[in-house]
Amino acid sequence: MSDTSTNPDVVESQGDATYRVTANELRQFVERIERLDAEKKDLAEQQKEVLAEAKSRGYDTKVLRKVIALRKRDKDDIAEEEAVMEMYKEALGM
Repeated sequence: MSDTSTNPDVVESQGDATYRVTANELRQFVERIERLDAEKKDLAEQQKEVLAEAKSRGYDTKVLRKVIALRKRDKDDIAEEEAVMEMYKEALGM
């Protein structure tokens, strides 16, 4: 069996052409995902470095992470959660 890359006189069927296009597109998706994974790993490493720097300057990184998570949330949701927390603490005598 020959293929068009080695023998240009061979006419490929529509199915073969579709397969090559699909395989190429699939390869592009996989490569894009791999690049994004590498970028994500680099960003995670940078975040670790920033947290290490904050810790070395005396900041509590556990609390810092909580503050960052809170900043992502809606203010009303936070207020509601804090109100329920206070109610529970009062009920438990804390």
